[in-house]
Amino acid sequence: MSVEDKREDRAGAADERIVMYLHGGSGNHGCEAIVNSTCHMLSDIPKQLVTNSEEEDRAYSVAELCDILQERKIAEHFWAHLWYYVWRAVFRDPESFMRYRFRQVLGKHRAPVYLSVGGDLYCYEISRKEAVIANRTFCRAGAKTILWGCSLEPELLQDAEIVADMKRYALITPRESITLQALRDAGVTENVRCFPDPAFALRPETADLPQGFARGKTVGINISPMAIGCETVPGITLANYRKLIDYILQTSDNCVALIPHVVWKRNDDRLPLKELYRGYEANDRVFLFPDMSCQKLKYVISQCRVFIGARTHATIAAYSSCVPTLVIGYSVKSRGIARDLFGSEEHYVLPVQTLEDPEELQRAYDWLTAREQEIRAGLEATMPAYCAKACEAAAEVRKIWRQQCGEAAR
Repeated sequence: MSVEDKREDRAGAADERIVMYLHGGSGNHGCEAIVNSTCHMLSDIPKQLVTNSEEEDRAYSVAELCDILQERKIAEHFWAHLWYYVWRAVFRDPESFMRYRFRQVLGKHRAPVYLSVGGDLYCYEISRKEAVIANRTFCRAGAKTILWGCSLEPELLQDAEIVADMKRYALITPRESITLQALRDAGVTENVRCFPDPAFALRPETADLPQGFARGKTVGINISPMAIGCETVPGITLANYRKLIDYILQTSDNCVALIPHVVWKRNDDRLPLKELYRGYEANDRVFLFPDMSCQKLKYVISQCRVFIGARTHATIAAYSSCVPTLVIGYSVKSRGIARDLFGSEEHYVLPVQTLEDPEELQRAYDWLTAREQEIRAGLEATMPAYCAKACEAAAEVRKIWRQQCGEAAR
C-alpha cells in the first residue's frame, strides 16, 4: 500500500467527524488561533484538519488537538494537473480541481460536516473563488457546510452568485455586526448566527520574555505587509510607525515590543518589523520578538500596556487580554469588531488607506493612552461574557453534526 493510500485510509477512518478545510497553515497564527480554539470548543467531536501546510501545523499548537491531513496540491503533479485541466475545459467542471484537492475526504471518505475555518477568505478574490467552489463541491457530495467566524465586505453581497453561495451553507457565524447586517440585507437570514471570532477564547501559554521587558510598561507593535500594501501614500505606514516609536522612547519610560503574527514566506510580518527595528538594535527598551505559537504570542501581547496592531488576530489577542488596542485596519474585520466592542470604530481603528501625515499614528496613540484606564476597565467588564459567547457557537455546530450523524445511521 502506498503512503498516499495509507493517508487516504486514515482520512476515512472516522466517518462521523468534522473536517476543517481551507486552512492556509499555522504560519499565519491567526489561522492557527482559529483552529486551536475551535478544537477546544469541539473537544467532544472527532476533528480532522485538511491543511495547505502540514509541516506548519505540526510545528505549532494544533498537532495534539486534531488529525492533520495535507491536502493534495495539483500544481505539484504535472500529469494530474494536465488531466484535470483538460477535463475542466472540456466538461466545464470547475469542481474537478476541488475533488482532486480534497479527494482524501470525499467519496467513500466523506464526512457529515465540513467547517470552513478561513474567516476572511471571501475578502480576497482568489480565495473567494476557492471558497465558493469548495462549498459547492461538499454540498453536492451530500454534506453540510459551515462558514465559521467569517467577515464579508457588504459590497460583495450585491453579487447574486455570492448570495446563492451563502444560502448553501447550513450555518454561517459572522464574527461582527457589519457582516451580520450585510447578510440580512442580502436576504441571507435563516442559516446565520452571530458570535465573536473563535480566537477570543484562545488560551494563552506562558512564554519566555527577554531580560529588561517591562510587564505593563511596554507598547506592543505589530505591522504587516498586507497593511502596507493597502497604503495610498508610498512609505507612509512605516513612517508613521517610526515616528510613534521615537515618540514613545522620547516622552515616556515605556518599552516597545515588535511582535510578528504571520510568518509566511509570501506575507511575513518579520520583514517590515526588522526594517522598523533597524537603528534600535542597541536600545535596551526595544525588543524584536521571534516567531512562536499563537498561544505564546497571546501571552506576550497580554503583558503589554497597550497594543498597536495590523493583524486582526493579534488585536483579538490584545482585546481578549483586556489590553487597550489601536488597530491599523484595512477591511471590514477590524471595523466590525471594534464597533461591537466600543459602539464605534472611531479612534479605535485607523484605516491604513487614509494615512497621509507621518504623525497620524502618534495622535491616535495619544488619544488611546489618555483613556487607557477607562478602556481597560471597559474590556475587563465585557470580555468574560464576550469570550464565553464565542464558545457558544460550538453548540450550533453540534446540532448540525448530530443531525447529520443521525441521518447517516438511519
